[in-house]
Amino acid sequence: MSVMPAVSGVSGVSGVPGATGVPGVSGASAGLPGASSASGAPGASGVSGDAGTSGASGVSGASGDAGEAGDLPAPLAARARLFPALVAVYRAQLSRARVARIPLLFVATFQSIGIMILMRGVVDGGSEARSVVAGSSVLVVAFVALNLLAQYFGQLRASGGLDHYATLPVPPSAVVLGAAAAYASFTVPGTAVTAVMGSVLFQLPMTNLWILLAVIPLSGAALAGLGAALGLLAPRQELATLCGQLGMSAALLLGVLPAARMPQVVSYARDLLPSTYGVEALARSFDGQPDWWVVCADLGVCAGVAVVSLAAATWAYRRAAVR
Repeated sequence: MSVMPAVSGVSGVSGVPGATGVPGVSGASAGLPGASSASGAPGASGVSGDAGTSGASGVSGASGDAGEAGDLPAPLAARARLFPALVAVYRAQLSRARVARIPLLFVATFQSIGIMILMRGVVDGGSEARSVVAGSSVLVVAFVALNLLAQYFGQLRASGGLDHYATLPVPPSAVVLGAAAAYASFTVPGTAVTAVMGSVLFQLPMTNLWILLAVIPLSGAALAGLGAALGLLAPRQELATLCGQLGMSAALLLGVLPAARMPQVVSYARDLLPSTYGVEALARSFDGQPDWWVVCADLGVCAGVAVVSLAAATWAYRRAAVR
């Protein structure tokens, strides 16, 4: 008769509560004393509970830290410095200009040589011949640096190409200065050939043609800054092309024609053109004994105009990039 309560106690142990949690174990200990001593349920369950809880909390803490780290934005790359970025833009623009602008450079050179041949029948020599040769030489710079650069930036703005430069860690001044330097340096062969041909046509001395090393970069920077500003400020691509063409025409009329034959009002407009001072410096170098102080003064004015025009072009680039 005493066996039945034990069996019923065992059946209580084999129930679901006993397998699931602590209440089943305590019921077994009431029916079977040996089972309670063998199991050691309170101590084991406490240890296992603490271990499970601590393990779970450790895993959840690690996953929380990983989630918080994943929510943080990735650090951005450092912004490129001005000089390395300028060199990179210069190389890219120069390689592009070699492919796309070589035919136009020949056109600019032949145009200037043709103008000198036409003026050969009108001008005999002297100061007027020096003005014609100097103006025709700088006209090559105006054709490329002012006209073509205005068209390039106008096309870049109209096609959305400024967005590409905006995504790069490149300062705006590096974009403008790199493009201006590439277009200005691209005019060196044509300007040198025009100056040599003009000296031969008008029988001018070529001993001081080394002044082109200063005239080309300074005039090119001034005209390139003006062309970039016109191209970036023009609301439409067609207007940018028109402004570039008008600027080149002004450099042609006010630079090639002798200043002594111009009306007084036109001479004032000539003084406002950036290329005028480069023309004057080159024309004075054809003298037998040039006044180098005046030549340096003309180059200094040209350099000042270059700084102002490039600053205006940089401002125009920032203004166009945010729109």
